[in-house]
Amino acid sequence: MKAKVFFSKEITPEKVVALYHALGIDLPGKVAVKLHSGEKGNQNFIRPAFWKPIIDELNGTVVECNTAYAGERNATDKHRKLIRYHGWEEHFSVDLMDAEGPDTELSIPDGKILKRNLVGKNMAHYDSMLILSHFKGHPMGGYGGALKQLSIGCASSRGKSLIHSAGFTDDQTIVWDNLPAQDAFLESMADAASSVVEFFRGNMAFINVMKNISVDCDCCAIAEDPCMKDIGMLASLDPIAIDQACIDLVYAATDDPGQKHFLERVESRHGIHTIEAAAELGFGSRAYELIQL
Repeated sequence: MKAKVFFSKEITPEKVVALYHALGIDLPGKVAVKLHSGEKGNQNFIRPAFWKPIIDELNGTVVECNTAYAGERNATDKHRKLIRYHGWEEHFSVDLMDAEGPDTELSIPDGKILKRNLVGKNMAHYDSMLILSHFKGHPMGGYGGALKQLSIGCASSRGKSLIHSAGFTDDQTIVWDNLPAQDAFLESMADAASSVVEFFRGNMAFINVMKNISVDCDCCAIAEDPCMKDIGMLASLDPIAIDQACIDLVYAATDDPGQKHFLERVESRHGIHTIEAAAELGFGSRAYELIQL
């Protein structure tokens, strides 16, 4: 059975709410809202005001985790300061899930590369999760969408090191000297994503916003400006289907002069392999029905 992916060309905060309701799910209990709060200096990340209606609708808590690379988000004090600077705490309750250890270890018995994932211990405080993804490029993964948010996004700083090193180390001080073959990294992302899906056991929903489509991630302090025109927004209960649909929409945008540049980033990093590996793990499907709202 094909996954349902709802699509709207209209990109507004109100349409985000409509897309969520189209999913027919009522996320239970305390809702974690995972999004990208933006690296200092990044111009492309989606601002708090855009997400406010949907987060208010769910009475959600914005959740983030520390990074594993140099910048303003790799240590709790700096990260909290930047979250305030970007205005997230002005609008929402914010939980830096790995601000204090120990991390929560999630088992991945059938993982291709990883057999464990490390997430912030505060993930245990939530009954459900809404993943709000800004679909764009990524310097290492080729692209960033729902699967990246599930994996690198939800991982603690140590967990991010584990993913980037394909299980070699959880030490952020040495991970960048021990990078694996590209496909092993992408398969590690898929493994980590599967563990978060298993943790919430169906109490998840995914929204991808295809605007400000740069080849660079919101984690880049110095990022290229968007190269493609805005495409629209998608919602699904399937993180694999929603990312596949976004990739397909990029390939369909043949009249966009920035398409070739964006696809060069995706293809040079073999970005589609994250989707392939995730589908092989069986926590979603690449087959979908696109339903326009």
